[in-house]
Amino acid sequence: MSAGCGSAGSDDKGSSSNSATQTGQNTGGSGGNTGVGGSGGAAGAAGSGGAEPLNIAWDLTGIVGTGQSLSVGAMAGTPTAKATMQQYNNLKLGLGTLTVPPLDEAASQSDQLTLIPLVEPIRPVDPGYPSAYPVNLDGESPHTAMSVQLTSMAKAAGASDFVTVHTVVGESGQGMSVIDKSATPSPNGTNSARAYAATLFEARAIKRLATAQGKTYGIGAIFLTHGETDAGNAGYEDAMLKLYTDYNADLKAITGQEQSIPLFTSQQHGIYMYALGTTAASNINTSTKLQWQASLDHPNEIVCVGPKYQYPYYSDYLHLVALGYELMGEKYAQAYYERVVLGHEWKPLQPLADTVARSGRNITVDFFVPKPPLAWDDALPKPHQTDPALLGWKDGRGFEVRGPDRTPLAIESVTLVDADTVQITLAADVPDGAILGYAATNGNDAPVNFSPRIGNLKDSDPFVGALTGQTQANYSVAFELPVH
Repeated sequence: MSAGCGSAGSDDKGSSSNSATQTGQNTGGSGGNTGVGGSGGAAGAAGSGGAEPLNIAWDLTGIVGTGQSLSVGAMAGTPTAKATMQQYNNLKLGLGTLTVPPLDEAASQSDQLTLIPLVEPIRPVDPGYPSAYPVNLDGESPHTAMSVQLTSMAKAAGASDFVTVHTVVGESGQGMSVIDKSATPSPNGTNSARAYAATLFEARAIKRLATAQGKTYGIGAIFLTHGETDAGNAGYEDAMLKLYTDYNADLKAITGQEQSIPLFTSQQHGIYMYALGTTAASNINTSTKLQWQASLDHPNEIVCVGPKYQYPYYSDYLHLVALGYELMGEKYAQAYYERVVLGHEWKPLQPLADTVARSGRNITVDFFVPKPPLAWDDALPKPHQTDPALLGWKDGRGFEVRGPDRTPLAIESVTLVDADTVQITLAADVPDGAILGYAATNGNDAPVNFSPRIGNLKDSDPFVGALTGQTQANYSVAFELPVH
């Protein structure tokens, strides 16, 4: 089964198998806050009316969320009313009065551990820094919205239920070396490097509790919301693959499952981190580029869901507000449902590298468009409107063109030529060695409550979030590519 984003150089233009059949509308559901709830295993049937078969392999499907501050709801504030309620039967591990660490086998056997309804905040929040499991949460995470979306879609497709159990272990501000297997967990009294050990601890505990209730449990996915601290890390792609490999080996040994556990990620769009030289010379963060590239190079292991610049941000240009985390959770759920539950590919809106061509003053680039046609989002601000160094891009709608010496080249207009092609017209002929970018550079004029690395290009996906009720198109990944 193929997954991920495919090859940027391929010629698979047009519509993908990303399905909008399930719009994600909340169709109700039984239970609410009723503990473990129903048997999710019954949902593996094909459903009614000749619908596609659903891959729901276990009664309880584990979802692991790791990363840094955006994975744990930093700056989200008070969770929204909807997120403080569980509409279905989705779960989290309740620690009771157990004190952890240690996060060992003995701790996972504690009779204080129970499965309880998944609501926000998942555990008490701790504004301290650093803060590791179990006090790693800063606010509303994406997971309750994700769980509601997944169950809603499965039930709309005819499943009796789809119960997910969420493990959230990210650590604000910490690089990959602190959240991966190589990290040395800190002892009680200090707070860092427990993410990986906490994941295994929760998996052991949930497996035990599920078995005691006569239910099956396996882990469906790892969601990595990360990259700001590693913005300049040239080895970030290898680190992502290593995280995937280690988690698959260790988690599958605990659950006994044969099904592989894909790693889902989304691009980070941090404000100022690791800009290269002056504002005019800065370009796409390394980790942002590699979060997409990893899915092209390892499509069976790593899935790039897309960018995050389209969500509402906190005023620090770096974190999201509660609605932003909910929208991100719903989009994560849509990608998971397609990739794992339906067995389709998931590809974000992305350029096809081999099609970036110049002719006179024009550059054309074809896109893989999940739900054609391409469109502009005029509700999002247009970047580079007042920064003197980047005013030549003010009409680029997020597109950027540089010369071979990386000097910004003035854009006269951008046009949607057809359902999957964009034409960028410069003020002068396109030189040899030009570079086409999109949502890659942060200027000194970022609009408040938005990412400083932003663009306006989207598709026409009618997907509607089950928790938020908001329509969510797919937005183009941030990139830089050579012009041929």
